Amino acid sequence: MASLLSPSSPAVPLQNKVNHCKGNGLCTSAPRAAIRHGAVRGGGRCRLAVKAQATVEGAMLTREADAAANRNDIGFLSVHHVGILCENLERSLDFYQNLLGLEINEARPDDKLPYRGAWLWVGSEMIHLMELPNPDPLTGRPEHGGRDRHTCISIKDVSKLKAVLDKAGIPYTLSKSGRPAIFTRDPDANALEFVQLDS
Repeated sequence: MASLLSPSSPAVPLQNKVNHCKGNGLCTSAPRAAIRHGAVRGGGRCRLAVKAQATVEGAMLTREADAAANRNDIGFLSVHHVGILCENLERSLDFYQNLLGLEINEARPDDKLPYRGAWLWVGSEMIHLMELPNPDPLTGRPEHGGRDRHTCISIKDVSKLKAVLDKAGIPYTLSKSGRPAIFTRDPDANALEFVQLDS
């Protein structure tokens, strides 16, 4: 595709076509030469000759691509937070705060919303725990969280998290691709992925 966008791309000619429209709205296409030599004939058809000789130059495609990019330049920065539903806020805080060690963001309002919740720091982003009914089933979910909706959190050391989960008796699966990652579920069966990134 890059070659189509470069200004040095050759022109792309389009063939001449003749469209035949039957009374029933069905259209067929044939090369102009076939019409000129009488190869395509039919009673009751209207013949509409369309000369579609055109060239598309790379510079024009580049300008269009640049214009499209400028229209869509929203300026994404990062994921601000992920909302996670929970049945019992205290139970979820025990998991996220006490077991995993995430800290509560005290600056976020927890009294301005019509439900209970908490904001937890994950690096410079957050998890928003929301005590609301969960529309997802809690049973019958895939054992491996990578095959389910999940939140992925980057960490420094997968082996340390593995030791924490083992000590707490929390089941997990390792990444099927072999990369350093663990999948587990919180008390409400929300799938979580923890992937080790080199710093």
